Amino acid sequence: MIKSGYLIGGVLLLGVALIGWKVMQPATAPQGHSMAHPDTSAIAEGSPIVEVQLPTELSENASIGKQVFDAKCSECHGVNAAGQNGVAPPLVHIIYEPGHHSDEAFLNAAQNGVGSHHWDFGNMPPVKGLTRAEILYVATYVRELQRENGIN
Repeated sequence: MIKSGYLIGGVLLLGVALIGWKVMQPATAPQGHSMAHPDTSAIAEGSPIVEVQLPTELSENASIGKQVFDAKCSECHGVNAAGQNGVAPPLVHIIYEPGHHSDEAFLNAAQNGVGSHHWDFGNMPPVKGLTRAEILYVATYVRELQRENGIN
């Protein structure tokens, strides 16, 4: 009876100590980017949102991705994924870094659409007529553009 009381007391004490330790830890700043909607008020409607530096050469898969992007994505996301103010966001932006939006997130957005959550441009509808492979080629293209622009 006394041994089980010590065990229960020890577990409770350990729990309180862990909670206290967690509370005493300094708050860490969020990594990557803010979840606040980026301010695009100084950019003309329909204009590119970011300036994109192009790689001197794209890989074979990224070249295929660029062709698909130009045919299916650039109408909204702009030339070289620079976005279009009031239409759709740039994909060459820290918000879409691989650690926050995986290639699978691009796949899900293109296949199923996605609700507006980082920008004030409204929901993205699904993109009809794209295969999984084509979307992954687009993701490869976007990743190469991102790396060229310091987004890893």
